[in-house]
Order: sequence, then structure tokens, then C-alpha cells
Amino acid sequence: MGAAFAGLILLLLGGGAWYGWHHGMLRGLPAPVVPVAIVAPTASGSATTAAIVSQGNLIATNAALADATARLTALQQRLAELNQQALAASGQANRAEMLLIAFAARRAIDRGQPLGIVEPALRMRFGDSQAKSVDAVVNAARRPVTLIDLSSEFARIESRLVSGPANERTWDWLTRQMGAMFIIRHDDTPSPLPESRLARARTALQGQRVDLAIAEVERMPGRDAAADWLAHAREWVATQDALDQLESAALAMPPAAPVAEVKK
Repeated sequence: MGAAFAGLILLLLGGGAWYGWHHGMLRGLPAPVVPVAIVAPTASGSATTAAIVSQGNLIATNAALADATARLTALQQRLAELNQQALAASGQANRAEMLLIAFAARRAIDRGQPLGIVEPALRMRFGDSQAKSVDAVVNAARRPVTLIDLSSEFARIESRLVSGPANERTWDWLTRQMGAMFIIRHDDTPSPLPESRLARARTALQGQRVDLAIAEVERMPGRDAAADWLAHAREWVATQDALDQLESAALAMPPAAPVAEVKK
């Protein structure tokens, strides 16, 4: 009995010791790891993701292309504007140069001086479109006739213009004198008397209206004595007409196209 009780006590003590040691060891161990299930993506899910990514890339690409296109269009419009401005400036410069050449030619003609370097400039700028006018100006410069020359020559023949030709017969002289005595005209009509025509021709020359002076001289009794003067006067008028034509051609250059406004 005593031995059995003692064995039970020893058994209980051994069990308690084992229990304490066992739980002490477990308390020092890390907590158990709970496994987490990883779900593998399905085929349909991968396709959806790829489609989303592809569509996003396409949208970004289209936006970049649209921006680049807009920038390129603005650049092209700006280049077109600059080109038109350059053309307009070039056209104005050409017009100014042509006018300057025409004025230089007129200055030389009026002074009875040779054209010099103006002649090749005339042919280069006006030779294609105004060949006849250029030739007239060049030829006139080689045989200069100035307004001073015409006035001086006119003064030398004035007396012969009103007196009739030197070989005029007596009967012709009497007829002309009788005709001058009886003239019927309106008050506002210029007098056809040689002296009146001579005065008007002189005034016309002073006002550089050589064409009017020619018209008066051609109706005077001594017009035969003015044959050389008339030839020189007609040449002067033709030269002035040619110079006027050159200046008009320079002014008539077509204007440059208007510059288009760039839209922003």
C-alpha cells in the first residue's frame, strides 16, 4: 500500500515536469504560418488587361500625333506667311528700283547727258516688257534734244514764222494779208493771226507743252522754215512719252498677294 502510493506520487511529479518542459518549449517557438492561397490569373483576365494597356497606349499615341500635326500645321502657316512677306518686300523693292532707273533716265535726257550705267539697267528691267520705249530713250540720249535747245532754236526762227516763206510770191503774200484782215471767229476762239499763234507757241514752250507749240507752229505762214525745229520737237515729245511709259510700267507692277493671317 505504501509502496503503491509512493509510486503514484512519483508518476504525478514526472508527468507535471514533462508538461512544464513541453509547454515551455512550445512557448519559445514562432507562431505557425497560415498558408495563403495564390490564385493564378486566368486566360480571360490576361486578355482584358492587355487590351486595356493597348488601348491606353493607342490613345496616348493618337494624342501625340494630333499635337505634332497641329504644331506642323502652325509651322507651315508661319512659313507661308514669312514667304508671302518676303515676296511682298521683294516686289516693293523691284518697283522702287524700276522707278529709280526711270527717273535717272529722265534726268539724263532732260540734261542732254549720256545714260551711262543707266542704259544696261534700263534694258535689264524694261527690255522684255517695254522694248520700244527703251530703244526710244536710248536713241534720244545719243542725239540729245533738250527743252533749252528747242527754246533757243525757236527764238531764231520766230520772225520767219510770222512773215511767211522767203520765196513767197507777191500774190500769195497779198492773199495772206487780205485773209488776215477779215477774220470771223467767236470770242472764245483763239486768234488765228500769226502773231497770236507765235505768242501761244512761246508760252507753251515755257510751260514744257511742246505738243501745243508744235500745233501752233504747223499753222503759221512760215512753218516751212521750222522744218528742223518741228522734227526736233516731235522727237522730244516722243522721248518724253517713252519715259512716261517706263514710269507707268514701274508703277503698274502687280501688287503682292495679301499676307494670310495665321490662325492660333
